[in-house]
Amino acid sequence: MKYQLFTYADKSGAAGTGIAVKQKLFSLAGVAAGGALAGKSVMHLLEDWENSHDLLLSVTGQLVDFSDRYLPHILDANEITFLPPVTHPGAVYCAGANYRDHVEAMARAFNHKLVVDPKAQGIPPWHFMKSGKATLAGHREAVPFPSHTSMLDWEAELAVVIGRRASKVTVDDALRYVAGYTCSNDLSARDNLARANIDVSSPFRFDWIGHKCFAGSCPIGPFLTPAAFIESPENLNIRLWINGVLRQDSNTNKHLYGVADQISYLSQRMDLLPGDIILTGTPAGVGMESGTFLKRGDVIKVWIEGLGELETTIA
Repeated sequence: MKYQLFTYADKSGAAGTGIAVKQKLFSLAGVAAGGALAGKSVMHLLEDWENSHDLLLSVTGQLVDFSDRYLPHILDANEITFLPPVTHPGAVYCAGANYRDHVEAMARAFNHKLVVDPKAQGIPPWHFMKSGKATLAGHREAVPFPSHTSMLDWEAELAVVIGRRASKVTVDDALRYVAGYTCSNDLSARDNLARANIDVSSPFRFDWIGHKCFAGSCPIGPFLTPAAFIESPENLNIRLWINGVLRQDSNTNKHLYGVADQISYLSQRMDLLPGDIILTGTPAGVGMESGTFLKRGDVIKVWIEGLGELETTIA
């Protein structure tokens, strides 16, 4: 039976771990009282993921078979605040230009000659980083419009959460190191990538911090769905709406580099650790393609098949 994990704050502001089963939300501390899972954060669970997953499956079975006794531990989604599922990731790695349809759309929009199949040409994947906790935002969180941009863009992305230390792993083995998947939105300040009045040959021209790292630039959640319940991360429908209007509609089968490719590549450079997050790229339909950008009051929804829906408001 499928379960999902989430992190929440109650009305007092106290953080807790939740478990979702059959569209009901439960306090993990309540349903696992007295057991090995009591008091465990999602990060604690990830640090011993194989054992945690077995214990969580047991709890899930109890919730399904004896749900009435756990009614006092049901959470009302309207009375809690969703926090990022992993509140303190060690690192957030982000893949750039990793959907075939996105690369093709950007090439048309800017009349650029972009490589639409870099893997076939032996070009490795490339990533940038977001600054962990400082950039995260939870489901239904209001993200302040950054003062340093007038071109705030959206990017629906599949996020991968690592569950085992991964060091120089092969592509064939890479998915064994995944704890689960969640929805994310790589918010981007497009007018901050290239600094004005700096020569194009200067190493100081590009500003990836200004472009990608600001408060709330990485909405993520609401649920962490264990990898055991996802047949393949390479065949998931992914969509994004702004104020109810569909802007992105694609499938992860358009990845140029799959999840396994990315894990293997990154793990050659440094060990990936439990709780690390990889944002795997965005499909076509971002604002930069049409020159349309976010404004205050916009409501963004990211949906990924089997994972749930992430909502963000620009404040």
